[in-house]
Amino acid sequence: MKLKDVSVQVKAGPDAGLSEGQFTAYASVFGNRDSYGDVVMPGAFDQTLKEWGDSGHPIPLLFGHNMSDPDFNIGHVVSAVEDERGLKVTAELDLENPKALQTYRMLKGGRVNQMSFAYDVIDGGAETVAGEEVFALRELKVYEVSVVTIGANQETEVLAVKAAAEALVSDVKAGRVLAQKHIDSLRAAQEAIGAVVTAAEGDQEKEAQPASPVKDEEPEAAKSEEPSPTSPADHYLTVISIAERN
Repeated sequence: MKLKDVSVQVKAGPDAGLSEGQFTAYASVFGNRDSYGDVVMPGAFDQTLKEWGDSGHPIPLLFGHNMSDPDFNIGHVVSAVEDERGLKVTAELDLENPKALQTYRMLKGGRVNQMSFAYDVIDGGAETVAGEEVFALRELKVYEVSVVTIGANQETEVLAVKAAAEALVSDVKAGRVLAQKHIDSLRAAQEAIGAVVTAAEGDQEKEAQPASPVKDEEPEAAKSEEPSPTSPADHYLTVISIAERN
């Protein structure tokens, strides 16, 4: 499953001629070459919209593609149609859901102006569009539409690295032996990622600079029980350690 986002003008509520809790926006636009070299082609959504219509179920509206927490299922798509610009959706927020109500306020206030959707590529391939070599997305299967504060694609590369590392850990534990050149490549990647993380954390510390120290009243026992977050670099290091033992 992949994610694709677009920054658009969102029209929300009665001021836009809609019912309370509703908004209209484009979940995707045609002919726009994104940073991955993809271009969504007209007709890409025809089949998936037909399938959703035949299913009798609405396309879910989520916040930030959070599929695991029901609180982030903030509404549903009332209508979705292709026009000359792209995939235009009218969605209705569940205003009894606090997260949906907050999202509605952000949409009306212009604090959020990005939409995104989760999809699989059914048909795609290399094409020349407007004189550029691109990967044309000719048919897509849509799973959900999301309101996002920051384009979701900015995080997908990190998630992909983590998933790949976890898959390698499973393979090595199952007995797969990695060649030394692969171990060397993994170690180089781990060191590069570590350098990026160190630099980023240094920038965050410079920006924070609290005026006075804040006493942490949390018991030490509670702190020690909290799991420490793992980064893609940690996963790569685990792969390397297991591989070298084998």
